[in-house]
Amino acid sequence: MELAIQTEHLTKIYSGRVIAVNDMTLSVPTGAVYGLLGPNGAGKTTTLRVLLGLQRPSAGTAKVFGHPCGPNATNIRAMIGYLPTHPVLPGHLCPIEYLELLGKLCRLPRQIRKPRLTSLLRAVGLLSATDRRIQTFSTGMRTRLGIAASLLADPPLLIWDEPTAGLDPAARRFTLDLIRDLAKSRTVMVATHILSDIDQTCDHVGVMHEGRMIFSGSMQDMKQRLRRDDFCLELNGDSEDIRQLAEEAAQVHGIEIEPHEQNTVLVKITEGCSRAGVMAEILRLVDQSKLTLQGIRSTQNETEFAYLQLLQQDSDNGFRRFDLQSPLQEHAAKSDLHV
Repeated sequence: MELAIQTEHLTKIYSGRVIAVNDMTLSVPTGAVYGLLGPNGAGKTTTLRVLLGLQRPSAGTAKVFGHPCGPNATNIRAMIGYLPTHPVLPGHLCPIEYLELLGKLCRLPRQIRKPRLTSLLRAVGLLSATDRRIQTFSTGMRTRLGIAASLLADPPLLIWDEPTAGLDPAARRFTLDLIRDLAKSRTVMVATHILSDIDQTCDHVGVMHEGRMIFSGSMQDMKQRLRRDDFCLELNGDSEDIRQLAEEAAQVHGIEIEPHEQNTVLVKITEGCSRAGVMAEILRLVDQSKLTLQGIRSTQNETEFAYLQLLQQDSDNGFRRFDLQSPLQEHAAKSDLHV
């Protein structure tokens, strides 16, 4: 499997021994839509800056399409379209002037540059604003222009940092739809702390917590590994019959059951018990009752549940950001202190 991004034991320690990225290993397959997920301060932006060659790692390696990342790796930057969280744009220029300037800096031939500028502005919905100064743009319009800039050189890899931050619902929907469309022909890495963005656009995910990569794999794998063990039965029938069902089901080994919202019963499966066995017994009781089963639903979004479980498990393991016990971290810290 060809990898677009690969890191091995990547570590970044700032002065004062603040560990921003801690011994991180990840692999992003070519063609994937990879969500880099984590709370604020987890190390997402630092990871992106290392991949872009804007910062040197303290230890470990990072590669893009097999090429080592670093400040002098200009060939890598030519393959990446980067969108920062809040693009800093020259307010005195018009969009067409700004993209024209970037095109020249990228050394795009004029015969390619001219039609591409118009095509990109049309694609991001800014064709009608080509004569306006950027300083008059809203947050959503600035993000759209930043997206156009990231696509200017037609890179095979897009790295977008919090692309929906500060956007209204319409602009956010536009951005998510665009990610899905662009992913048909590119590898996309999106760093965010917004779970619904990941759920709607990504097929692979990495979860960072306090500088560490605590999970990396497919979305399906994350949900299956951490399948929640409670769900709601939506029932149609008399409230007394629902109460009676709850009492009978409470006698089933391996579950806790209680009335939930109107016409629903909350079922919690005891750890170590068979989901299939419990479900079969519950459905048998419903079938024998006077109730009609309308549906079975989770009480929480699966992605949200899996994400929160991963963070909780990592916290329970007692990881601390300033614990420099590993030889790799000690070496990295000493190296940075002598720079």
